Amino acid sequence: MSEGKGLLLVFMTAIVSGASLFANNFAVKGFNNPFVFTFLKNAVVAAFLLSIILLLREWPSIKGLSRKQVGKLATIGLVGGSIPFLLFFYGLKLTTAINAGFIHKTLFLWASLFAFFFLKEKTNHGFVAAAILLLAGNFLLFSISSFALPEILVLAATLFWALEASLSKNVLKELSGSVVAFGRMFFGSIFILAFLAFTGQVHGIAEITQGQWLWVILTSLFLLAYVLTWYSGLKHLPVHKATATLLLAQPVTALLSITFLGEELSAEQCIGLLLVIAGVFLSLGYGFLLQNAKSKGLSIAANRN
Repeated sequence: MSEGKGLLLVFMTAIVSGASLFANNFAVKGFNNPFVFTFLKNAVVAAFLLSIILLLREWPSIKGLSRKQVGKLATIGLVGGSIPFLLFFYGLKLTTAINAGFIHKTLFLWASLFAFFFLKEKTNHGFVAAAILLLAGNFLLFSISSFALPEILVLAATLFWALEASLSKNVLKELSGSVVAFGRMFFGSIFILAFLAFTGQVHGIAEITQGQWLWVILTSLFLLAYVLTWYSGLKHLPVHKATATLLLAQPVTALLSITFLGEELSAEQCIGLLLVIAGVFLSLGYGFLLQNAKSKGLSIAANRN
């Protein structure tokens, strides 16, 4: 698969993420226990992914996993599929969606740093300029009102997810996106269930109402689409480009809020959205433009010779 197709998949991830954030803001408020909600959603996605793997006849890939590969998938499940989910949704219940949104959207910055240190990914001057645009746009979109324990929990979750991007990128060199996605959600669900058992909250699973189950299924479908497109796209993209592209979720969430909630964007927020869109396309396009310019320069020099 070319980098272009990888970009297309991550663009799809961003669209799904924007819709998912819009839905989750309603869903998590309807649960007294955000940990139970998180477990059920992740477990349902793991079951969906297992069904997809069986339908696509990828089960031999699961059976053929070495102990080392299983350990890597379990690590991804811990770092990306359990701890940050618990931290994020607990923090989201205690803080505003605006505060959580601002902090979560800095993920691309932390992910780029982790990728630089662990994967030796190099960025260029264009990406630095894009990062400035993205941070400025994020600041204009989300006027964070406080930074206390709930915001610290969301930041911790964001750092875990940023680290997981590098871990997953490394594992994707040898495994398919669907297998990595299943490993993340399967082991993540086990770790969250262990947390519920240890803290005496398992009984909350049996107390879920029919209406709450509808929210679980709806948000699970969004999460399923997210992990399938994300890991398949990340397999063919550098971490810094993939995570920067995810910021396109912001315009999607804004459009849904305007359409269904009647919200109005201020002039400041409109400028923020434009900066985010410009930053994403600069982060993606600068490298291609530079490469094309160099190739054209080489061909011109060759013709002169």
